[in-house]
Amino acid sequence: MSLENPHTTSSSIWIDFKEITKMRLAISVVFSSMAGYLLGAYTLDWLTILLLAVGGYLMVGASNAYNQIIERDLDVLMDRTKNRPIPAGRMSVRTAFIIATSFTILGLLTLYIINPITAVFGGVSIFLYVCVYTPLKTKTPLSVFVGAFPGAIPFMMGWVAATGDFGIEAGTLFMVQFFWQFPHFWAIGWFLYDDYKKGGFFMLPTGARDRGTAVQVILYTIWTILVSLIPVFGVTGRLYLTPISAVLVGILGLGLLYYAIRLYKFKNNVTAKRLMLSSVSYITLIQIIYVADKFLR
Repeated sequence: MSLENPHTTSSSIWIDFKEITKMRLAISVVFSSMAGYLLGAYTLDWLTILLLAVGGYLMVGASNAYNQIIERDLDVLMDRTKNRPIPAGRMSVRTAFIIATSFTILGLLTLYIINPITAVFGGVSIFLYVCVYTPLKTKTPLSVFVGAFPGAIPFMMGWVAATGDFGIEAGTLFMVQFFWQFPHFWAIGWFLYDDYKKGGFFMLPTGARDRGTAVQVILYTIWTILVSLIPVFGVTGRLYLTPISAVLVGILGLGLLYYAIRLYKFKNNVTAKRLMLSSVSYITLIQIIYVADKFLR
């Protein structure tokens, strides 16, 4: 999508806008922040909900646009990214930069209206994703560890938007999504290993699809499950999970662990894809369970 091209159709502009901002990912991030808000809110403020949704989308969209600007020469080398707007020549770097910068400014202002601390976390998320995580992807597998920080902010940021405070509750929500990202992204790194290799990206902890990586997937899956169950013990302030809901979270966790063990056993792309899909279901469903538990108990 080049805004300088008079023959660009409105439909292609919309498609490229979705691509440059990674709309599906952005919506999933907004979903996480909404869940965090609902968990933290004493009463629902629909203006805050709207501002959080818009601000959250703008921040994620900005991060993704900056990311695609920086990685444009590498994206053209990989099958899954070569048709993105910039490497495919449909969008200029200038246009993408205008989108990214505009989204950053508008996103920060939108989140600041909610409260300053929410805007700070939004700004930190963009900085870590663009300035630290993105450059490290071609240098070290530790990039996944660094990327887990901005990736874990939305769930926690929703609580901060509702309360204006960062405490044990927000920290717990952060940890849940932080540890979850390791089995999720390592599963993606496994079945996209060959494509990532073309771009020079190091996504797996050992650098290879081997037993060591599979063992670490299992370990971080266990950590994810344990952290997700902490609220049932009543040690996380207002963030509490009833035993019945904890059982449901535990069952989902066992399902996630099942696919992690299968990856260890078979070490193939099919099991990696199933683990990835299971991880997406896990984080979505436990967030729904957390919210439902609060409003139904």
